[in-house]
Amino acid sequence: MKQYFGIKNKYPDAILLFRVGDFYETFSNDAIKVSGILGITLTKRANGAAQSVELAGFPHHALDTYLPKLVRAGERVAVCDQLEDPKATKNIVKRGVTELVTPGVSINDNILEHRENNFLAAVHLEAKYGGIAFLDLSTGEFLTAEGSFEHLDKLLSGFKPKEVLYEKTKRQQFQEIFGTRHYSYPLEDWVFTEDSAKDRLLKHFDTKSLKGFGVQNLKRGIIASGAILQYLDLTQHHQNAHITSLSRIEEEKYVWLDKFTIRNLELFQSVNEGGRSFIDVIDRSVTPMGSRLLKRWMSLPLKDVQPIKERQTAVECFFREPDLKDALEMHLRPVGDLERLVSKVAAGRLSPREMMQLRNALNNIGPIKHYCEEADNEVLNHLGEQLNACPSIHDRIEREIEPDPPAQLSKGGVIRPGVSTELDELREIAFSGKDYLNNLQKRESERTGISSLKIAFNNVFGYYIEVRNTHKEKVPENWIRKQTLVSAERYITEELKEYETKILGAEERILSIETELYQQLMSAVAAFIPAIQLNAMLLARLDCLIGFSVLARENNYVRPVVDDSDVIDIKSGRHVVIEKQLPPGESYIPNDVYLDNSSQQIIIITGPNMAGKSALLRQTALIVLLAQMGSFVPAESARIGVVDKIFTRVGASDNISQGESTFMVEMNEAASILNNISDRSLVLFDELGRGTSTYDGISIAWSIVEYIHENKKGLAKTLFATHYHELNEMAKSYKRCKNYNVSVKEVENKVIFLRKLVEGGSNHSFGIHVARMAGMPKSVVKRADDILKELEDTHRKGQLSKPVGDLAQHREGFQLSFFQLDDPVLKQIRDRIAGLDINNLTPMDALNQLNEIKKIAGL
Repeated sequence: MKQYFGIKNKYPDAILLFRVGDFYETFSNDAIKVSGILGITLTKRANGAAQSVELAGFPHHALDTYLPKLVRAGERVAVCDQLEDPKATKNIVKRGVTELVTPGVSINDNILEHRENNFLAAVHLEAKYGGIAFLDLSTGEFLTAEGSFEHLDKLLSGFKPKEVLYEKTKRQQFQEIFGTRHYSYPLEDWVFTEDSAKDRLLKHFDTKSLKGFGVQNLKRGIIASGAILQYLDLTQHHQNAHITSLSRIEEEKYVWLDKFTIRNLELFQSVNEGGRSFIDVIDRSVTPMGSRLLKRWMSLPLKDVQPIKERQTAVECFFREPDLKDALEMHLRPVGDLERLVSKVAAGRLSPREMMQLRNALNNIGPIKHYCEEADNEVLNHLGEQLNACPSIHDRIEREIEPDPPAQLSKGGVIRPGVSTELDELREIAFSGKDYLNNLQKRESERTGISSLKIAFNNVFGYYIEVRNTHKEKVPENWIRKQTLVSAERYITEELKEYETKILGAEERILSIETELYQQLMSAVAAFIPAIQLNAMLLARLDCLIGFSVLARENNYVRPVVDDSDVIDIKSGRHVVIEKQLPPGESYIPNDVYLDNSSQQIIIITGPNMAGKSALLRQTALIVLLAQMGSFVPAESARIGVVDKIFTRVGASDNISQGESTFMVEMNEAASILNNISDRSLVLFDELGRGTSTYDGISIAWSIVEYIHENKKGLAKTLFATHYHELNEMAKSYKRCKNYNVSVKEVENKVIFLRKLVEGGSNHSFGIHVARMAGMPKSVVKRADDILKELEDTHRKGQLSKPVGDLAQHREGFQLSFFQLDDPVLKQIRDRIAGLDINNLTPMDALNQLNEIKKIAGL
């Protein structure tokens, strides 16, 4: 326990898994926490006479089952192993932490999501600007950037790191800027100093400067990058040969997507439970590497026309030549996750089975290279030229490793025959033992005349000869008696002992030689890490481009014209996600959208609830996004003048934990948009201002549209969906502002949604009709209709007439009085009955009155 507490003091904020024999044990508060998360038994053990301590543990071979559960629960886990063989010491076995696993630092397959990056981020904050770095330890990707806090927040939203590091003394500033939505961990301030960061980077890359990576002028980015490497040292991750470069995220190359836009467009996850996100629909990758790269392309869409067109030509090539696409796809599937396999080589954790997976991946690179080089497309030709099948290491793996090796090296049977003469000889001894023993048994039986003699083995004294009592006088004198049984005696001989030493030693030596040969092979593979990483990057890119062509062919997408104009002209555009979720037989109703900076900069869209205004806004943004990722788009035709920023303000939500109302959230998002728009921005406003009173909302909405129209910094192309029909008046005063509405058709007091965008404003929202469709109680719908008519008639707000009688009696679940109904016939009957003098009414008079009432009712 002294040893345990000594190690635990070094890792006070982590759960310490303490290896004791065949178990990982946890003690005290760790045990209480672990038993709750893992659902394992919590017990106590005596810890001296004065106290007892809580205990919870699990077998060491179950580490891969339990470790991921602890990490996913947001825990940091220090794995403390035995550092020496217990047989080799008489004292307490030396123990030490061999790995500190955190949500952002892991290469364990059971913790990682195969189709997602597992980024660790570090943020360095100064007065107004900051630096940021991202590292995926499982793939070796290392990226850095610097800029405004808003830019850093955007990158965090796009890259979705599993853990964010920051300076301990800047906790408050960090939380004010980025909130508490990220799993974060504070580090000492010395980690975030320029000198220590730069030194750590230069030491890692073994270079004299950082000029080769193009980041030498990113002082804040360098500090954040260095902090990440320092953190790897602190968490005992020293084998990082697969981190071969540091890349700069160049803000000017990519479209700005802020966190609001990423959330509102549901790019990575749906806001509705069970809903499908944009990435779910468009991802047709066949490898995990392709899926991860596609997410990167989505969070960082291109702004330069040339690389966009290059991607499009490759997609078109696959679209035009499905046989080429099928052949490449066939060879891509077996490649698997080459990127993460090679990172395990660097860490020395590649299992024999994974080594064969690496061989299979390299096996398929040759055919892929050939197909790309022969394709009628320059992009694919260039990609094929860069691929390297690494034949020498592929052949060595093929030559040295068994075709179907075990998952663990310790199981043996990993190295092929013919690789080591000594290994082959030892295997002959170990595995031909049965024949040797049979021959020995036969020989001794013939020599001594003991027909029932048999040779066996037990753990107490190894191999022995057993002779039944009836033959014990025939036992030779040189046999040594070891055990007497009721009906037999057991003996050992010099020859048997020699054989036992040889065979038992052979098994240990076999494992030792196999381990040595496997480690030599792993070192040889490690020399090919940069080449294999380049292959992985190229294959991921190829996978994404093939996925785009599959998506286009399956869903009838077209190649958009992407240029440097200021025009967005979409003909018959469709919503990527919604069209995939329509009931069978129902087709999506497409719409045209035209925007430019000279004639139709702002479109104000009015129309009923549920008519499709929000879908139209989102589909426009998603089509632009797809086009600038290099994909085909869901439309009849599209011309996209590249945009530099996409902003959305969609839907109402609040942020109660930060004390912000729905309206405050709306205004924060709107302010972010207005402060960052440019000539090439695309802005989508949906229902802006509905979080406050009607007149406040109209005033703010009007003022914002006016600001965008008259903005000197840039005329952002804007779609503004609203229920404030008063905004239609703006088109009369502002020449680049146009009115459109999503049309409906009224038939017999019912509304049919046509979902077609037509020119002109709309004056009706049909909200009451939607309430009826939603199953609102009929009395509520009826009363709302009455109030609406009265408001429209009087043009006054408030002072509405109250319903007759107690309002509660109008509601469902109560017996309705027919005297309160509005039918004129019923009113006449009510008046007739109200005028009767019940106390003086004779039976004959009652019958006459009833007859009159019957006539009034027309019965």
